[in-house]
This record gives sequence, C-alpha cells and structure tokens, in this order.
Amino acid sequence: MLSEQSAAVVRATLPAVGGALPEISDRFYAGLFAARPELLRDLFNRGNQSSGTQRQALAGAFAAFAAQLVERPDVRPDAMLHRIAHKHASLGITPEQYPVVHEHLFAALADVLGEAVTPQVAAAWTEVYWLMANALVAVEKRLYAAAEASGTGGWRTWEVVERVAETADVATFLLRPADGAPAPAFRAGQYVSVRVELPDGARQARQYSIVGAPGPSVRRIGVKRVHGGGTPDGEVSNHLHARVEVGSTLDLSAPYGDLVLDAGDRTPLLLASAGIGVTPMIAMLEQLVASGHGAPVTVVHADRSPAEHALRAEHQAYAAKLEDAVAHFWYERPQPGHPADRTGLVDLSGVPLAPGTRAYLCGPLPFMRAVRTQLLEKGLAPADIHYEIFGPDLWLAAP
Repeated sequence: MLSEQSAAVVRATLPAVGGALPEISDRFYAGLFAARPELLRDLFNRGNQSSGTQRQALAGAFAAFAAQLVERPDVRPDAMLHRIAHKHASLGITPEQYPVVHEHLFAALADVLGEAVTPQVAAAWTEVYWLMANALVAVEKRLYAAAEASGTGGWRTWEVVERVAETADVATFLLRPADGAPAPAFRAGQYVSVRVELPDGARQARQYSIVGAPGPSVRRIGVKRVHGGGTPDGEVSNHLHARVEVGSTLDLSAPYGDLVLDAGDRTPLLLASAGIGVTPMIAMLEQLVASGHGAPVTVVHADRSPAEHALRAEHQAYAAKLEDAVAHFWYERPQPGHPADRTGLVDLSGVPLAPGTRAYLCGPLPFMRAVRTQLLEKGLAPADIHYEIFGPDLWLAAP
C-alpha cells in the first residue's frame, strides 16, 4: 500500500506524469538501450520497439498501477500484474534487472519534467515503482519455483517433427524435447516463448500459444507470419516460416500465461477469438472435449475469409463433439451462401448466452474491446470476462 504522504503527491502529480509518460517512455528506452545494447539485441522485441507499441504498453501499465494505488488503495491490480509477470517469466526476467529499469526510467522522468520533479515527487513515484516491481518479482519468483519443481525451468531444446501450412500465413509446428525427456505439463490456453538466433546474431524470443490439450510427449504451436504494413515485418515469425523445417531445433521456455480454463463442467463458456487468436481456443476446446464438459459452450470466431481462418476444421470438429455447443463464424469476405448476419464484424446481439457464462477472449485489441462491450451489455460480470493479447498489452494504454 502506498504511504499516505506519497499517495497525496502521486494523486496531485498523476495528470502531469500520466500525460508525459509517452515521452518519458521514449527517453527511457533510448537511455536504457544506449547503456545496455544487449537488452535490445537479446531481450526486448525489436519490432515492438520500432513500432512504439512496447513503449505505449509500459506507459499504460505504470499509469494504471499508479491510478489504482490512489483510487482504490485496498485493491491490488492482480490481473494486470499476473499477466505481466507471466510474460516476464517466459522471457527469463530476473530481479536484478529491475534496478536497471528504475535507474533509466527515473532519469527519463527527471529529464522530461525538469524542476517539477522535486525530491518529494521523486520519492513518491519511486515508491510507486518499487511497489509494482516488488509485486512482479514476487509473482515471477513463484512462477519460476513452480517451473523448477516440475523440471521445466529455463530454456530447453526441442526438435521439429512436423510442420503444416494451415493457411498462406499460418503454420503449425509439432515439437518434441530433443533430450527425449517428457514434455512439461501445461494448462490449455498457455503459451511458450520460442527463442531463435537471427542472421545478425541477435537472440530474439516471441510467445506462441500451445495448440492442443495437455499431453505427455509433444507440443504444437501456431505461428502467424507477421507482415509489417508500414512497420518492420515480424523478425521471429518470418524466420520460423522461412528457415525452420522438420529436423530443426528451437529453444522453448516453460509454459506460461494466465488465460486458462478454470471453470467446472457445469459452467457455461464463451470462447471468442479472431485471427491467430484461435490457437489457445483450439487447446481449450480439445480440453473440454477430453473432460466431457456438459454445460453450454458458445464458440465465436472472426476472420477475413474462410481461407484465412487457421485450424477451421478443428475449430468446427471440436465444437461438434461437445454435448451442448454452437459455433458462430464471422467473415469479412465470406464464401457464397454464408449467412448475411455472420458477415462483417462480430455482432453478438442475436447470440444467446446462458446465465453465468464465463468468457475467454483472444485476438486483436479492437475485436476484444468490441466483444467485451457487447458482453457487458448482455449482463456478463466484468470479472467473468478474461482475455489474452498477443504482443504488448495496449488495453491499459488506451485513453
């Protein structure tokens, strides 16, 4: 909890600090990478740095945490902290890196705000930073301990045993541990970080959902080739598509991610996805089929066209195997005969949902915002709507 004195200072300066956070983030990363270039080469996503999305995410998370401390001091934003901590753990972030971030973040804060950063202001915002940092370190410590206890800590080498072109831009890779040891346990909906060495020697990692329910010997991931469209193409996704074949090896982290099924077999569910967001939903559906889930399941997916709907046949097949499930697919460019009310953007007004439905969302941010708004209008409780974002979490950075 923020001290009373610091809370008053943060409350008074939050508008100024919050308004300047985009510029503070820019200067923070510039200073950090000038002093520690290896962090940009081997840790931070260079594509997200180039596009500015990582900077927006940092600003949004820090401002949201500070606002929570002063507006709801007795409630810690655990959902946000756990989402960040899972991503950090998948990348191997260590406690020793937090003082480095503090040094460069507060140098940028003083640089941008100048004389407004009095010793009292600096002390109050330092308290905010360490409350957030220490909370993240505590969660990450528990995640690392759980991974070590299960024998899955650190990076492991996996061999590609199958590669399938699911669409023109989506491939799935079937992997098994190169050392022959059992594959680590995971929960449906989780992801792994995949680390590759790029032609310039950089070692970059990205997160990809595990496709399929937990099993003992292999893992399957889905990778969408990222086309920049005004920003750089995705380095790792394009590397995987262009260079990784059967027999190649990849470094994988332990499984992480907090978008996981935690509902009983009597809980109605909504699994809503768009684009490559389908991958964790396939894992959840397979898990529901395996467990004999009997409550209603509503499956919603949006894509540009049926041809671009990755894993479409599996999507339909798993829904059909459930006792009480219905699938609704929306396409912007549908095939002839596709229902008119399932053309264009997702509209849930005609989709009935059982009372007590728990919703899981994955896809582009505009899609999830739109779906969440519609679900709230239908009466779903905010606590029953869970989401996963591929890439920096910009939900908190939005005005």
